[in-house]
Amino acid sequence: MNNRIYNRVISEAEYIILNDKTIRETSYIFGVSKSTVHKDMRDRLYLIDKLLYEKVSNIMNYHTDIKHIRGGESTKRKFLTRNV
Repeated sequence: MNNRIYNRVISEAEYIILNDKTIRETSYIFGVSKSTVHKDMRDRLYLIDKLLYEKVSNIMNYHTDIKHIRGGESTKRKFLTRNV
């Protein structure tokens, strides 16, 4: 694995763990696509550091479990601030 990719994967994982961020937020900060971050966290990180992978996986699973709640809250805010 390329050294640049290796460093990016570790940096993304540490960022997600320290800040409890989503894939989308992480991709914005690191300037890569959501697909790249997802592949980094699900495939590459497992090969690099299994302990770090477990921590990131727990955070990603939590965000997946609550995404319908966040979507509902966003829709509610949208319609409450809408001028009718």
